[in-house]
Amino acid sequence: MKRPDIHRILALAATTTLLLTGCTGGGTPADTPGRQAEVASRGASVMPFDLERTTHRFAKNDTGGVQTVVADDPRDATQVSLIRDHLTAEVERFRGGDFTDPAAIHGTEMPGLRELRAHGGRVAIDYTPTTDGGRVTYTTTDTGLREALHHWFDAQVSDHGAHATN
Repeated sequence: MKRPDIHRILALAATTTLLLTGCTGGGTPADTPGRQAEVASRGASVMPFDLERTTHRFAKNDTGGVQTVVADDPRDATQVSLIRDHLTAEVERFRGGDFTDPAAIHGTEMPGLRELRAHGGRVAIDYTPTTDGGRVTYTTTDTGLREALHHWFDAQVSDHGAHATN
């Protein structure tokens, strides 16, 4: 019997909780410590690595953007491995329009999320391991999807606070 993926189950539970409580990204204003604490708490149920020992970077560009997640200490093999495993799995889901994990963390009304879920292969999403974690590159020629990616990146940086940069 196949063992269920605990992270997917936790993400589904978090999404259900958000929907039942009405908190879909608009409950606490972005850029506030309360909102960032909510996101960090929900993120811990989806992302296997330690947010206090890692950093997310979101760099927008003319064709989409680059998301990098790195261990603050590049010698922390555990965090590097957890980052790589997580990003590898996320990229596979994102390619198919499955953005359940970001919705569980940031809410279903996260800027750009609706468009990304409906991208239908119009966004190339590629993963590359780095010495300290991993990099996900999002590329599209569709200006609407590029704008959606940029809004999504901005929301990530805002929601993750000290755990993210652009």
